[in-house]
Amino acid sequence: MAKTHAEEQDRQQYGVLLYYKYTEIPDLNGLVAFYESNCNSLGLLGRVRLSPQGVNVTVGGELSLLEKHIAAVMSNILFEGTDFKLATCDHPLNDKVAKECGFTALSIRVVKDLVTLSSQPLLKSPEISNAGTHLSAVDFHSALQSAGKLLKKESPADPEGLVLLDARNLYETRIGKFHAPNVETLDPGIRQYSDLSSWIDDNSEQLKGKSVLMYCTGGIRCEMASAYIRSKGAGFENVFQLFGGIQRYLEQFPDGGFFKGKNFVFDHRISVGSLDASVISTCLLCGSAFDDYSSRCRCTHCRMLVLVCVSCRQKEKSLYVCELCQKHGKGFGSVPLIENGETQAVSSEELKTVLSDTELLRQVPWSLDNQPRRKIKILCLHGFRQNASSFKGRTASLAKKLKTFVELVFVDAPHELPYIYQPCFTESHGDCTSPSLERTQPPPSENCKKKYGWLVAPDFNGRSEADWKIADCPFDPLQYQQQTDGFEASLAYLKTVFSQEGPFDGILGFSQGAAMAAALVSAQEGRLKGEMDFRFVILCSGFALKLPELECKRINCPSLHIFGSDHGKDRQIANQASRDLTSLFDDGCRVIIEHDCGHIIPTRSPYIDEIRNFLQRFL
Repeated sequence: MAKTHAEEQDRQQYGVLLYYKYTEIPDLNGLVAFYESNCNSLGLLGRVRLSPQGVNVTVGGELSLLEKHIAAVMSNILFEGTDFKLATCDHPLNDKVAKECGFTALSIRVVKDLVTLSSQPLLKSPEISNAGTHLSAVDFHSALQSAGKLLKKESPADPEGLVLLDARNLYETRIGKFHAPNVETLDPGIRQYSDLSSWIDDNSEQLKGKSVLMYCTGGIRCEMASAYIRSKGAGFENVFQLFGGIQRYLEQFPDGGFFKGKNFVFDHRISVGSLDASVISTCLLCGSAFDDYSSRCRCTHCRMLVLVCVSCRQKEKSLYVCELCQKHGKGFGSVPLIENGETQAVSSEELKTVLSDTELLRQVPWSLDNQPRRKIKILCLHGFRQNASSFKGRTASLAKKLKTFVELVFVDAPHELPYIYQPCFTESHGDCTSPSLERTQPPPSENCKKKYGWLVAPDFNGRSEADWKIADCPFDPLQYQQQTDGFEASLAYLKTVFSQEGPFDGILGFSQGAAMAAALVSAQEGRLKGEMDFRFVILCSGFALKLPELECKRINCPSLHIFGSDHGKDRQIANQASRDLTSLFDDGCRVIIEHDCGHIIPTRSPYIDEIRNFLQRFL
């Protein structure tokens, strides 16, 4: 019996081919004719972009026919040394995605630039011959593993450090990115590649004097961007790029290596993961772990792809506002509303009617006609030997930078602590022939504000009548390990706080307060379920308590971890203690910010931008 066309297709393996080549094209029209003839004869579908400087190709078809295409291209000396990335995959099944990605037809176009580095027409493109040094996937991995030692050997100058720069767009980095210990990672958070040059200009001080290690999906965007960085001259020479991009890296390290999440691709596959199935991104609306762009949900304003989970998409007439539009405070005038696949103009008044439903209103973080909406409400837990007032003062900069959409609520811990002081000595020249030492007295207690703790030492019996206590020894950075009692009293106290001042959207803890907050999150999934519900937790310079609640399965709550990048930067809580705390939380819903600012919550860029990005998911 003769096989049907579908059966014949199933028998043939399908694949996707990606490659680019920067080279001077002497006969552009002749190359156009070659691609039209070859691709059409082989039945290849996808995108072919040609310019006087080279080619950029993404096509799909039967695997054997793609191999024939590669052989035909390689016969042209212009393509010598081209990296052909051929991957086996399923046939396009999602017609919507296949059409949007250009996999339902063959498109061959002549363009000015293979990739557009800047939207400013007067900005001259850098010389591609000045692009950064290529590193193989193995060398790239080794550089991250040794925190830059490999690059220092190869660099013409001695760099001050290593930074890892992601040259991709925000929606790509949200579902997958590199993360390596002791390596500062820069995510520009751009909407489109043409915004990258402006970001480089604005953040050049973060790159100057460093070894800049760059990566993108397949490598082509790094070629132009690395050349642009190097064009800035002295201090910008040490630029390196991952040859073959993330795709080649995942082929070399199928378990993911230092790459976490999925690699976003511009074909019907949407994304490609490693053997590690961890989800690092979350739904724009509810904050649950989610990384599937197949629904093609887009921002109402800028049309950038956004992640919206299945349950949130089931809401009628949903309006999505990406985190970049939220960051820049875009309000609603006349905006497009997507309904049944069609775009309709919606006026401000009509929008108010559409948003009368409370759940829909939660999706729109900014005001309508300047009418304020409820802010995210966060309960803040101070550190050991602090109080609500002092912690409010220490976080004043954070509150100011988040004031448009966040309300911080501060409370004192329940355990009042005695005042302590380090005795100092002064010389006395009385009637004695030689000087003697006299102990100075502590200041009057009425001039001091009360101090509190969430956890106390086992021998703690409450604040004594003596007011002052002499410190047993100079500051001990490991003192937090001795404060193991008082959890149940603090838990009962916070239940009252929640019932009287709640509800709270999230909880923020600093140092010992972070340890307490982490224990609350874990208990929320168990014995506190329904009593103290919140949607996220922020843990700053935290550590893990030795409690039964923290010895169970991983905590599945969206979490932001902020702590010093290495031991010594934070004198109170070591880097490893905070890192151990992060390991208690599910990989798919945690975000980590490491900084070099000591025992504080940093509020300068880029840290404040990452904090905003995390919080805006819960608007």
